[in-house]
Amino acid sequence: MALYPKPLEELINGLKKLPTIGQRSAERLTFHLLKSPQEEINALAEAILDLKRKIKSCSICNNITENDPCSICSSEKRDRKIICVVEESCDVTALEKTDYHGLYHILGGRISPLEGIGPEALRIKELTERIKRERPREVIIATNTDTEGETTALYLSKLLKSLNVPHSRIAYGLPLGSSIENIDQLTLSRAMEGRRRL
Repeated sequence: MALYPKPLEELINGLKKLPTIGQRSAERLTFHLLKSPQEEINALAEAILDLKRKIKSCSICNNITENDPCSICSSEKRDRKIICVVEESCDVTALEKTDYHGLYHILGGRISPLEGIGPEALRIKELTERIKRERPREVIIATNTDTEGETTALYLSKLLKSLNVPHSRIAYGLPLGSSIENIDQLTLSRAMEGRRRL
């Protein structure tokens, strides 16, 4: 015999697929939604649908956007000769809170041999083509400071050296093993200012 009616069970199972949501959290969220007004449920459902219908990747930097190119790549106020390479779009959001005014390139992940993710799974080829086309004066490597982030940074550094491109790594003011999206603004600003040439 099922513990919950089928619609509840399906929603609980769907919510459990989200990061950090276990059985109990999924149950609490489901019962909260069950008690919510219909308008709130409709608005939430529409927002989730819009996420897939309206959001796409920028054809230049791979950032999430409604318009292509994204607002950063199309802005005339950005320093077009600096490209900051990050793992995910959430890292752009964090860096935008600092004084950085260059462009970005989102890899879409990081090198992780244990998970079977190699350089070919990331947007490294697109970065190489972009560098050849745009000829930046500096590429900033701003991957996370955990093992996979460092592996990715090392790989990118070797690639950029072979292309004779000046590049730097964000400073180690960030705690090892941390994610850029979870760092406070001051620490992240200091890390950007203290970046070093590779």
